[in-house]
Amino acid sequence: MVFNSQMHKSDPRPLQPQHAHARVPERSRALNLSLWLWAALLLATLAWDASGADLAVMATLGDTSGFPLRDHWWLKNVMHDAFKQLAVLVYVFVWVMALRPMGVFRSLHRVQRLEMALGITLSLMLVTAIKRVSLTSCPWDLQAFGGAAAYVSHWSWGMADGGSGFCFPGGHASSAFAFLAMTVPWLRSAQPGEQRLGLVLTGVILTTGVVLGVVQTLRGAHYPSHTAWTAVVCAAAAWANHGLFLAGAKWRQVKAASRTPIGP
Repeated sequence: MVFNSQMHKSDPRPLQPQHAHARVPERSRALNLSLWLWAALLLATLAWDASGADLAVMATLGDTSGFPLRDHWWLKNVMHDAFKQLAVLVYVFVWVMALRPMGVFRSLHRVQRLEMALGITLSLMLVTAIKRVSLTSCPWDLQAFGGAAAYVSHWSWGMADGGSGFCFPGGHASSAFAFLAMTVPWLRSAQPGEQRLGLVLTGVILTTGVVLGVVQTLRGAHYPSHTAWTAVVCAAAAWANHGLFLAGAKWRQVKAASRTPIGP
């Protein structure tokens, strides 16, 4: 399969079929595992929503006077503010690696590196877009915790709760979960070492996202479901982005085949 007539000078090897997505039906075990994990996460998140446990959890962390940990210096200044800045630096780093790869990034083709960077961008944009249209307020805005809002499920689209809104899903957790898009090319690789790298990276990203979500829950900024839905949305965006790149690869394959001269 051919993407370009000449390879980019920063690519150390040709774009092999397993890296070019030429064999779309073939998937690695690591890729299949990640898809099953996403399906399990989706079902668990739906079950959590149905249980109505969000308010019960928040009631254990705050009362009518608010949330004691809302302005805790470590949670607010380090785990929220500083980590947000760190996430921006990592995002810029991924884009630099997409254009001028070093280390493990050199094992990937330029198209795969762009898939990573664009996938992260798509995930962040999708979470932001949902937040812009959601009227759901944060827990610390509820009357039960000293605010002015009444509780309204985030499934009640278009129904205002009397608060500031724009709190669903969890934006801070997306600072980690958006990077799930980085894992797909490595998970899909035919090389066991690259698959292991993808799995390790997936574990690190998920753990970090959960920690960031817990931080915001402790502060009263987000329900647990907000974090879970952020993970679901970011993972779905990563797979959608991957699907677009697969479609592009197939289109290039067909186009290259149509240009191949037919023998006498």
